[in-house]
Amino acid sequence: MIAEVIKANDLAKVDPVFGQASFNDHEQIVFCHDKDTGLKAIIGIHNTVLGPALGGTRMWKYANEWEALNDVLRLSRGMTYKSAISGLNLGGGKAVIIGDAKTEKTPEMMTRFGQFIHSLSGKYITAEDVGTTTPDMDIIREVTPHVTGISEAKGGSGNPSPVTAYGVYMGMKAAAMYKFGTDKLQGKKVLVQGTGHVGETLISYLAKEGAHVEITDINEVKMQEVAAKYGAHIYTGEDIYSADVDIYAPCALGATVNDETIERLKAKVIAGAANNQLANDEIHGRILKEKGIAYAPDFLINAGGIINVYAEIVGYDKAEAMRRTENIYNTTLEIFSHAEANGITTQKAAMSIAQKRIDERKKETAK
Repeated sequence: MIAEVIKANDLAKVDPVFGQASFNDHEQIVFCHDKDTGLKAIIGIHNTVLGPALGGTRMWKYANEWEALNDVLRLSRGMTYKSAISGLNLGGGKAVIIGDAKTEKTPEMMTRFGQFIHSLSGKYITAEDVGTTTPDMDIIREVTPHVTGISEAKGGSGNPSPVTAYGVYMGMKAAAMYKFGTDKLQGKKVLVQGTGHVGETLISYLAKEGAHVEITDINEVKMQEVAAKYGAHIYTGEDIYSADVDIYAPCALGATVNDETIERLKAKVIAGAANNQLANDEIHGRILKEKGIAYAPDFLINAGGIINVYAEIVGYDKAEAMRRTENIYNTTLEIFSHAEANGITTQKAAMSIAQKRIDERKKETAK
């Protein structure tokens, strides 16, 4: 979602925050620190034109603070466009907590983080993401109402991952329709990179439809479990990017389509759940177009999660959340059609439509 990815070594050469390419007109960045709990977090609020900035909290053991800052800026900007193109009255925000979620996260840390969120008076609303869970959101809910994705037992919408996966599945089928002339995935070779909550649910949909599913993950134990559960095949090649598959579904971290991987890609469709899959929107979007690879913009097809938690704000039920998520299929086809008609990349087509909605709201409020 940015012009370029800046490596941690190069960040010292630019201004620490405003000079980063990933800053890209953010409204506010909040640095949160609490010595007693060990909390080190960053909240990025990119845009609140359409409404409060909603986006999950990611807990990750970043190599350094620059890497964490770059990640939260990229992710929060992506949330702006995700909400806009999904027709939600929400802005874009995201948070990251620096640390190992398996060994460093505590209830006290999550409580303190919730207090920082509360201090923003509703400008930022959080939810779960990589490294955080529904129980974590329940803890945060004890100190602030500005949190979504709390458990159903506490009146929330629960884990958004299954809805996210359904939206990715819909987007993938739409991309297949555009590229192959049919949205039937039976017999199609699909490589799913990442077997976390979203990746596993996506794999279940693909397996039920009869796709040939290959999987890869850095978590060997989880990968073996998922393979056995759904009859998926563990990818054993040396280079996943040059795998001879029909569809590549990145469902782990972002920027896997980059200078080093893009020329090796053999897949004819890219449709996955990971955020910011293109390391460089302009350059890599254009190369994918030139190679004839149908790219389903990530911030469009992975919007099911935010559609699900938005229900907690406006009050629609699970059935309505699924109906809105299913419509990702139609929107994805519209994006492909718009991109082809205008000779632009699908990434640019999706972003232009989202930006148009934001600009129109700006004009309305300026009257």
